[in-house]
Amino acid sequence: MKPAPFDYLRAESPEEVLAQLHEHGDQARIIAGGQSLVPMLSMRLAKPALLVDVMHVESLARIEATEAGIRIGAGVRQAALLEWTARDPRLPLLARALPWVGHAQTRNRGTVVGSIAHADPSAEQPLCLLTLGGTLQLRQRRKARSIPASEFFVGMMATARGDTELIESVTFPAAQPGTGYAFGEVGRRHGDFAIVACAAVATGHAVRLGVGGVADVPTVRELPLPGASDFEDALNQYAWDLDARDDLHATARYRRELVRRLGRETIEEALRCRN
Repeated sequence: MKPAPFDYLRAESPEEVLAQLHEHGDQARIIAGGQSLVPMLSMRLAKPALLVDVMHVESLARIEATEAGIRIGAGVRQAALLEWTARDPRLPLLARALPWVGHAQTRNRGTVVGSIAHADPSAEQPLCLLTLGGTLQLRQRRKARSIPASEFFVGMMATARGDTELIESVTFPAAQPGTGYAFGEVGRRHGDFAIVACAAVATGHAVRLGVGGVADVPTVRELPLPGASDFEDALNQYAWDLDARDDLHATARYRRELVRRLGRETIEEALRCRN
């Protein structure tokens, strides 16, 4: 299939992007790596009048350390962040999760922010942002705001971003001493979307488990430590509360069992990896 006709603009500055979003509203779409948007255009699931390309805006292509954590610009490709994590230990959860994202070819094109903006419930990067308690920096022509990941994902591939807003960057909190991070995933093949993905952040006193691929949005819950009398019951309740459904890839029963088993394994690995 072919996309519906659209205009294309290669933006050179954030101000140019914001001006186009202000003028065109929901008739404009941001394109970065295009790994999600281009197939949607080809199947005519998206029919924007204008595509605004942000990949030539230098200020959006940076990875920066801030007081809040590591800030990833809208133009940072997944492969670039994966290479960065190999040199810098401050994002261990992303270092473990990014190799599960697609394949080398798609990571070389796809962007971190683009995946988060697309908000597929099976995608790894939204799950990591939510589990870590990250934030998103959004900007309109006349104002800017920061929103926690817990408020950004509002439904199946639906977010709190307004039609005239640009997601300039996302911020992942940096690793903390005494905290362990782990990621696990089960899919039909490596590189496919997850049937179930689990991300865990653990200290000696508490554990936070994020689950993707089951509910309409990635979900995070605080759980007791393994070995506590109520751990198994709490994990089982979490699996049921996600309201898994049968589909072409897996049954609801299989997904619940994966949440229990993969969830426990991921938590135990996070506890072993505490620094």
